[in-house]
Amino acid sequence: MEKKIRYQLRMLALTMLCYLFFYTGRHNFGWASKLLATDLGIAYEKIGWISFSMLIGYAVGQFINGNLADRWSPRHMVVTGGLLSVAVNLLISFSSSYTLILILWALNGYFQSMAWAPGGRILVNWWPRHKHGFVFGLYTMAAASSSVLTYFLSILLVHGNDWRSLFRWPVTFLFVSLIVYAFFSINHPRDKGLEEKEVDLSKEDSPVLSWKARYRIVLRNRSFMLACLSIGFQSMARYGLLFWLPIYVLGDSYKAQPELVWISLLLPIGMAIGAFSFGFISDRFFYGNRVWTISLGMFSCALVCLLIFSMPITETGWIAGLFLLAGFFVYGPQSNFWPLCPDLLGNENAGTGIGVMNTAAYLFAALGEPIIGRFLDYTASSSILFLLIAAISFISSVTILLVRHKPAYTT
Repeated sequence: MEKKIRYQLRMLALTMLCYLFFYTGRHNFGWASKLLATDLGIAYEKIGWISFSMLIGYAVGQFINGNLADRWSPRHMVVTGGLLSVAVNLLISFSSSYTLILILWALNGYFQSMAWAPGGRILVNWWPRHKHGFVFGLYTMAAASSSVLTYFLSILLVHGNDWRSLFRWPVTFLFVSLIVYAFFSINHPRDKGLEEKEVDLSKEDSPVLSWKARYRIVLRNRSFMLACLSIGFQSMARYGLLFWLPIYVLGDSYKAQPELVWISLLLPIGMAIGAFSFGFISDRFFYGNRVWTISLGMFSCALVCLLIFSMPITETGWIAGLFLLAGFFVYGPQSNFWPLCPDLLGNENAGTGIGVMNTAAYLFAALGEPIIGRFLDYTASSSILFLLIAAISFISSVTILLVRHKPAYTT
């Protein structure tokens, strides 16, 4: 048993470490967008379409790769996708064509999609259900921490006024982490001769499901599809903040208030804190009731964004605190969405469920990018971003309440 626990912790640490650097290959674009738009002479709406292309590529990839993670080696999928993402980032750094960058960024979205669901599948393989809130909280925290790292590296590089460096240097960290992951990760306890963490006696003699059967089970589950709708709006709010916040802090007040750029780092820091906290809150205080925890978080996010919208950007002290809270509440709930996949669908369909859920998340996020860009162009006011995010977060908060979910355990 002690040996199994050591391997469980090892796989959690390795998966977190690998995903800690994954966003260096896609969240770098937000910081490059202003300089790229100036260099190529294009409007923010077109920048939004580039972001849209990546998110659509990611959504399509999630729909495919989540299912594949239930059938193939998730470990190999993570490594392959990450290496291809590094290659695409490097190609973009040498490009000057809007069309070419759009196509390459769409491909990058697909390659990036080969990590999250397979990584989640590995964690489900190794950890029991009553620990999923804790485990996915840490996994999601690693993703949010990746945003912190990417923001930090990008802020350092953006001062050099060279957007191309943002696609070259950050992904070197991803490359190194992938090599480590390739050598030391393990797909399943049985690969080490360890007995499985849980045995569902009702399914011991069940035939292996085909990929079509898995999709049917997932897509016909009403509560699961409603959860996908809710995470869609949550992801739209999250990416709306992550992608467009650099435009807000690099606006007209930038030269007079250069500290705003560093204050923006509090957004992903809040996300990292929220990701871990919400997993703990769900398990400890709501006894595995993911639905109410998600709804509370998204409603709070809406309130925080309304405060930012109504506050002058010159109030940097208040803005800093609100950025931290916005990150905490917009991303924290996501750590409670992923355990809904095995809860509602069973462990055997967890990879497919995570993939489909992430597909919905990124389809909505993709649709939000050009829409927000259009509003920014039309109103000529970057603060409108927070009013839009408030409305989107409120819809997510209400939608999740329609999900019928039995808590992982009760008192």
